[in-house]
Parts: sequence; C-alpha cells; structure tokens
Amino acid sequence: MSGHGTPIPMTSRPCGPLKGEAIVPGDKSISHRSLILGALAVGETKISGLLEGEDVLDTAKAMRAFGADVVDHGGGEWSVFGVGVGGFAEPDQVIDCGNSGTGVRLIMGCMATTGITATFTGDASLNKRPMARVTDPIALFGAQSVGRSEGRLPMTIVGAKDPVPVRYTTPMPSAQVKSAVLLAGLNAPGQTVVIEKEATRDHTERMLTGFGAEVSVRDTEEGREITLTGQPELQAQVIAVPRDPSSAAFPVCAALITPGSDVLVPNIGLNPTRAGLFTTLQEMGADLTFENQREEGGEPVADLRAKFSPDLKGIEVDPARAASMIDEYPVVSVVASFAQGDTVMKGVKELRVKESDRIDAMAKGLRANGVEVDEGDDWWIVKGLGHGNVPGGGTCESQLDHRIAMSFMVMGMATQKPVSVDDGGPIATSFPIFETLMDQLGARIVRSNA
Repeated sequence: MSGHGTPIPMTSRPCGPLKGEAIVPGDKSISHRSLILGALAVGETKISGLLEGEDVLDTAKAMRAFGADVVDHGGGEWSVFGVGVGGFAEPDQVIDCGNSGTGVRLIMGCMATTGITATFTGDASLNKRPMARVTDPIALFGAQSVGRSEGRLPMTIVGAKDPVPVRYTTPMPSAQVKSAVLLAGLNAPGQTVVIEKEATRDHTERMLTGFGAEVSVRDTEEGREITLTGQPELQAQVIAVPRDPSSAAFPVCAALITPGSDVLVPNIGLNPTRAGLFTTLQEMGADLTFENQREEGGEPVADLRAKFSPDLKGIEVDPARAASMIDEYPVVSVVASFAQGDTVMKGVKELRVKESDRIDAMAKGLRANGVEVDEGDDWWIVKGLGHGNVPGGGTCESQLDHRIAMSFMVMGMATQKPVSVDDGGPIATSFPIFETLMDQLGARIVRSNA
C-alpha cells in the first residue's frame, strides 16, 4: 500500500520500439540540497529545474516550517529566502518527510547544531528505516535524539545549544550520513572533518563550496577526508538543477531491452560519483553514446542516447562502483534478465535498508516473472535468459518503493507476457511524470484499476 494514499496497481505490456526524447525530472539529490542550502543562506536563492516529486516537496514544506520563505513560481522555478546558518526557528508541528530518507537525514543534520527541538516522522516505509546512522554522529556535536526502538521514526531531535566540531569516519558508504554531518558542522565552531573509506556522491561538498563555505577534500590513508570550516555566511545562489541520472536510468534501460528503440535523454548529470550505472551498462554491451558533453553549475552534463542492444552479456559488477549506482541496481537487475549469462552484484548490503529491502523485493519479482536469482546478505546474482526469452506474466510487490515499481514497469516492455505491480503509487515520490513520459516514447503502461 502506498504511503500517500490508495494503492495504484499498474501493468506494463510488451510494446514496440521506444522513440524520441525523454525529458526526465531534475536531479533529486541536488533538488533537496538546493532547498536546504538556500534556507541556510542569506538572501534569495533562485532554483530552476527543481524536481517537483513528493520527496522534494516535503523538503520544501520542512524548510518553511523552520522559518525560510519558500516560493513556488511554477514550472520548476522556485525561490528560497534563507534565514542564515544557525537561523532555523523551532517548528510548530511535526515534520513529515514522507518517503524521503535523504530529506529527513539531511534536515536532521542541519538542525542538530541549532538550539531548537523538532520531531520527525514519515510514511510507513520511511518509519522502518534506520536513523541511528545519523543520530549517532550528530550526538557527537551535542544533539540528543529520542525515537522508537532501533533508532526508527517518529523521532525527536534536541539540537545542541553549544555545538562542538567533530571528526567522524562513516561506518558505511553513505552520502546521506556524510552530508548530515557536514550540514551539522555548518553551525559548529572550528573544523568538522568527515572521512569516508569509499567515495560517495559529492553534491553536498560541491554545493557548499558554491554557496561560499570553506571545504577542502583530500585523499589520505584513512580514506577521502572532507574538512568544513564552520559558521560561514552562506550566500544565496542561482541554481539550474541538472536532470536526474537515477530517473534517466528507466527510459535508458527500457530502450536497451526493447527492440528497435532509440531514445535521447538530454541534459543528464554525469557527476562521477553518480555515473556508475552507465559504465556498468557499457560493460554489458549497451549501445550508449554521450553527446554535447559540457559543464553546468559545476556539474558535468551531457545528452545521452540509448539504443536497443540485443547482445547484452552478464558481467560481475565492480563492488567499488556500488556507491555510485546504489539506486540503480534494481533496474540493472532487469537489464541483466535480458542478458546472456550471470550478472553478479557484490558489496550491496546497503540495498537492504533503502525504501525497501531492494534485494529481496527484486529477487521475488524477478522469480515471479521466470528469472532465476541467487542472493546473500550483500550480494545477488541474476541469471540472464537473453533477449526475447524472459517470460513475464507475474505480479510484483513494490513494497512502497518507487524504484522497485518503475523497474518492473520497464521489465514488462520486453517480456513475453505483461508484468504488473501491486502499487505504483510511490512512483510519484521521485518521478511524477513517469507514466506520461514512457507513454510518449511508446510504452504501454496502464493503471489496472482505471
């Protein structure tokens, strides 16, 4: 059941070639951070191309609750009139972050060193996710937290009135945890240092620098060390949000497995900490080309063309690439179903604590559609059947997870029989135009209860 309403069953039917341009939404990670850093800056931050999915809209509501003036001008154009570092007001109501782990963890971080109290909750999926990975490091600054057992939401954070700077090594690769600590460090004196053994997406470091914070990054024997000098005055910015590579994954992967397809996805962000999916697909034999490569707003972008690739092969995905494509493993497993041979994915235990247990959800759904899967705590293997040989015909549980639902809708475009999900409602959290966009390309996705 969707955390935002009545379940919406969906079915994807085998279709003809997918053709045309896929104008995917703005990058979700950058959209969240644009709103949050705009709220912590002085002056008016102007944002274009903001992703207007439920997750990001919940973050906009939260910034208003903390005292920032957030204005929707329409068409993805937004303004945020910030309150400055340390300027958050205590919210009057509980902060509902919906389905967004990124939103809640980053917001917890940026209020943790302000002397206010806030209570956070979310939908049924978010309230199952582990928050101790953020509340443990923010406690080092002096913040206190009280939540349900195992560090789950709803949770109240009491911000530190006299925060101290922190040196923290992340126990697992997590851009959310790293970002929460850096955002907490903004209102702490001195230097806050985060060390990550494996590099994760670096949008927070890039954007903090763009807003005027002093951030340095260096490689050490301990890992990648990020140092932030606290208590800066962040300056409002003009931000053009690049289009989301995680959303682009769905029309791209659909084109690769659907005969005759040729899809162009313009203005896609190609940040190296996010582009692992495309490297993996190329290793599998995907026909991908990057056109008009350029840089916008400090982020590398390009127009990405994907064509039907009938000779995909199974590979062993480099575990070191996991952090740069963690959200794309579900749809990669769909592509792997249409490849020849086994695709092996290791070092992916983080998938078990996302919006759902994504290894479990995808394994069950793939098996329901005739694909054999082996799995362990932090690995799984998809035994590809080759193009034209994937039966389909199954109904999959989305488990309140937008990426699970979209992955199986992609799968149904090239299987022998239609593929269904019990609830496509969560898709709206990150990709509200998914059905319309895929329909315009030539897909056949229907709401089963329509």
